[in-house]
Amino acid sequence: MNLNQILGTEFPIIQGGMANVATGAFAADMSNAGILGTIGTGAMDGETVRKHVRTAKARTKKPFAVNIMLMNPDADAIARVCVEEGVSVVTTGAGNPGKYIDQWKDAGIKVFPVVSSVALARRLERLGVDGIIAEGCESGGHIGELTTMVLLPQVADAVNVPVIGAGGIATGRQLRAAEILGACGAQVGTCLLVSEECPIHENYKAEVLKARDNSTIVTGRIGASPVRVLKNPMARQYVKREKEGAGFEELERYTLGALRRAVLEGDTRNGSLMAGQVSAMVHEILPARTIIERMMKEYEELG
Repeated sequence: MNLNQILGTEFPIIQGGMANVATGAFAADMSNAGILGTIGTGAMDGETVRKHVRTAKARTKKPFAVNIMLMNPDADAIARVCVEEGVSVVTTGAGNPGKYIDQWKDAGIKVFPVVSSVALARRLERLGVDGIIAEGCESGGHIGELTTMVLLPQVADAVNVPVIGAGGIATGRQLRAAEILGACGAQVGTCLLVSEECPIHENYKAEVLKARDNSTIVTGRIGASPVRVLKNPMARQYVKREKEGAGFEELERYTLGALRRAVLEGDTRNGSLMAGQVSAMVHEILPARTIIERMMKEYEELG
């Protein structure tokens, strides 16, 4: 794997841009742990992102990224802030970042969009991105339909830029599997939710640690906005009402502010506990550096 050489990091791993979780401080901590930390801008506005970027710069001299959810109405402003603040890497999700790529490339920013389809990967390669993050539906949060096992090798075969695997990766075995499927590195998120540095509420961490193989559920699949979360009363009721034909306004009441309730308040009944299927494979709270070193040790032993 050579993603670390591309990014200037110690390990070939990117921390996922988890909204309401991946603050500037957390991103800096992850960069200091040897991977590419990422600020998850979620629904932030441009000036809030600027503050988080400056916090990260104050806490680390190592490269870090900013993740932009392109459905954010302030995406234009955030894109400009990344240029003005000299961000090293931008990752994107939920759309096509084509209109921003020239300004980012002119500023020397590396661009790695997250994709869930081969067609989008090909389109973005033509626009000049530096690499593609192929994310399978095992991931937590917003997902597509294809699994990592299916999506990753197809994207790797379809493009000539570096491909990063994401979704269902928390161990060295899974990292090695991603490499075999064509990845030069991995993006991880769920395994870092239980890092000591992660700022989520302890109740949220406890739910991740309790997870089993079937502990996640996908809300919004019928409405074409699928999100993978841990099962709890809110998620079960959402899916029940969704199957019964509930309208957008009713379903929105379940999820509005739900991620913040989980992250900040530790509300495990009504909060949105975003986590991937691999949550069943993380078993203890550890420093991020230890989590990554264990993963890399297992990966190397399989070489």
